[in-house]
Amino acid sequence: MLTLLIAIFVLAYAAIALEHPLKVNKSASALLGAGLLWTIYAMASGDSNLVSEQLGESLMGTAQIVFFLMGAMTIVEVVDAHNGFEVITSRIKTTRLSTLMWMVGFVSFFLSTILDNLTTTIVMVSLMKKLLDQREDRLFFAGIIVIAANAGGAWTPIGDVTTTMLWIGGQITALEIMKGLFIPSLINLLVPLGVTSFILGARPVIAPARLEQDEIFETTALERNLMFYLGLAILILVPVFKTVTHLPPFMGILFGLGILWLVGDLVHRQEEDLRKQRLTLARALTRIDMSSIVFFIGILLSVAVLEHTHILSSIAQWLDKTVGRQDVIVMLIGLVSAIVDNVPLVAASMGMYSLEQYPPDSFLWEFMAYCAGTGGSILIIGSAAGVAAMGLEKIDFIWYVRKISGLALIGYLAGAIFYIIEYRLLH
Repeated sequence: MLTLLIAIFVLAYAAIALEHPLKVNKSASALLGAGLLWTIYAMASGDSNLVSEQLGESLMGTAQIVFFLMGAMTIVEVVDAHNGFEVITSRIKTTRLSTLMWMVGFVSFFLSTILDNLTTTIVMVSLMKKLLDQREDRLFFAGIIVIAANAGGAWTPIGDVTTTMLWIGGQITALEIMKGLFIPSLINLLVPLGVTSFILGARPVIAPARLEQDEIFETTALERNLMFYLGLAILILVPVFKTVTHLPPFMGILFGLGILWLVGDLVHRQEEDLRKQRLTLARALTRIDMSSIVFFIGILLSVAVLEHTHILSSIAQWLDKTVGRQDVIVMLIGLVSAIVDNVPLVAASMGMYSLEQYPPDSFLWEFMAYCAGTGGSILIIGSAAGVAAMGLEKIDFIWYVRKISGLALIGYLAGAIFYIIEYRLLH
């Protein structure tokens, strides 16, 4: 059974990667893969109650991420409908792509420490649509945003799901993880940015032309500022909401969405129907990319089967016996996280190594946070940020491998080598 499950996952993964040559939507491949994996697992297991229970657990985790994604995407759409991003775009005066790349990289890096890498990616990729006209430029910037967001999320306890898991589990503490991983995470970003700025050279920024029809729906300065700052405040306060209430982040984003909806309806209650219809949150809900959300559901449920059948933990144990060296094992886990979701990988690792053997803030846990957080950038489906960018900009898997994967890999290795050297010198 295990061999069959692995084979189906690999085939589904290949179909996602070859979406354009096959002319089959990646969402269809992900859903088909998830359906086959769970069907075979259920029939082979013979314990329908156990499988149903496991499916319920997986669905709960998946639903939380999906609801969060839908909420964040809707907030971004509302801000966009009110031309809220002009608050930022009007202040960006640079005419060189390389300069803009550095600005976007650093903003994404630090923003993901306040928000998280998923939300940061959604906001920044949406912003690039307002700044760049050339699709190739936007795709390239989306790739850099994924690298920057994942790098920024790795060194704070709330910036990435895996780091949050290790923090909640007691494997790391907030202050030590920030001290230990800030410079390696920054190097993870600086190396790709340096290479990219050399490639781009003096290429100019080509801004998108303003469509005439946009003039019909011109928004006031009050509307733009109100919806932009309120939307941003909601996104920033989600981690605070989680800390105070101990409720999952999706509840915070849905609560914020309700506030934004109420404010929007109150602001536009006296306006004519045509304008009101365009600016309401109800319309924003129809504009979010449901295909990418469906893809997200499929890929998460597929990986869940590998987790429940202990395939992932078996791989981790095999690595422990075969490789032996802890730093190499963790780096390999980081590379594997580019292929499968890093959450179950870290969960499996947390189950393999005890806190008695490896106390909080030890080399294993800090390096795990770095590698699992940044390794997902190497392939576009290796992180939630990558999947979100893939959906928002319709990024081809093969294009990402050719243009971005190499940059992400050298950044990953540079940061990892720095951390290993730094740790050995200081401990």
